[in-house]
Amino acid sequence: MVRFVSLSSGSNGNCYYIGNERCAFLIDAGIGPRTIKKRLASHDLSLGSVRFVLVTHEHIDHIKSVGMLAEKMKLPVYATRKLHSVLAYHFCTRGRLSGCIRHTALGEWSEVDDIKFTPFAVPHDAAETVGYHIEIDGVRFTLATDVGDITPELVKYASLANVLILESNYDEQMLANGSYTAHLKARISSGNGHLSNSKAAGLVRQVYSRQMKALFLCHLSENNNTPVLALNSIESALESVGALPGRDIIVEPLPRRTSSHVYTF
Repeated sequence: MVRFVSLSSGSNGNCYYIGNERCAFLIDAGIGPRTIKKRLASHDLSLGSVRFVLVTHEHIDHIKSVGMLAEKMKLPVYATRKLHSVLAYHFCTRGRLSGCIRHTALGEWSEVDDIKFTPFAVPHDAAETVGYHIEIDGVRFTLATDVGDITPELVKYASLANVLILESNYDEQMLANGSYTAHLKARISSGNGHLSNSKAAGLVRQVYSRQMKALFLCHLSENNNTPVLALNSIESALESVGALPGRDIIVEPLPRRTSSHVYTF
């Protein structure tokens, strides 16, 4: 049995847990270690079972606690060489990853305790941003957060997923009519910023198949989106390709400031 729980999802912090009875890992650690420990404990899960951390990119809402977890728990930190070169100088991780640095390569598998994972490039305004395709106990996860646009690689790995964790950051009309500056609006929608509800829905229409059992919407904007808008957009996309949410597939927007439910696969 594989467990998935989002511990936080959004610009206030991002952290996801995946594990089985033998071991577990985190994808990003953008919230404090005490918060991670407390939220895991609320689901009878232990931070002590976590064996390593996968990093998507160097923005603080994704790596706030990576250095502390490596320093205090000696957790291996997996990232590409390019990303590790940035982490070496980032104030959250500088001087804290000694002995914990593990390199990955785009499109190549790594394996830890029978958990396989491969990073793939996604467009975002960081030094290097990756999504992850993961295989654990026969369940295939694909996570893509902070994604500026749809790419062939994203389509490839999303198509393989039994569980897809996909950014659905903003509603285009809310962003256009909102209070953000023109510069920030342009950054978000530039193709190297974040993924809109409509683009996320377009990807879902393209990649959905019956092997996909769950779809979690991550990194929703607090100011330019709502869970209802994001959910409606994705459910309409699924219905357009003949999938009934709740019957054929679990569809849930992930909460920003609390943990999600624990989902088992």
